Amino acid sequence: MARLTQSHRDKLPKFKFGLPGSGKYPMPDKAHAANAKARATQMVDKGKLSPSSASRIRAKADRILGK
Repeated sequence: MARLTQSHRDKLPKFKFGLPGSGKYPMPDKAHAANAKARATQMVDKGKLSPSSASRIRAKADRILGK
């Protein structure tokens, strides 16, 4: 996975995030999309993310991954 520096992350447009309103789960490339999908599942299991938000993140990641 390519390194995503804070500077690069700050320059990403809102639509490149799994949760654009909060700027969480950046998905500038396929590797980050796959990672966001995995992290969303972990956060639901820990009770820190709602299943509906995780579903939106997974759907966006799938579009980026071509699934």
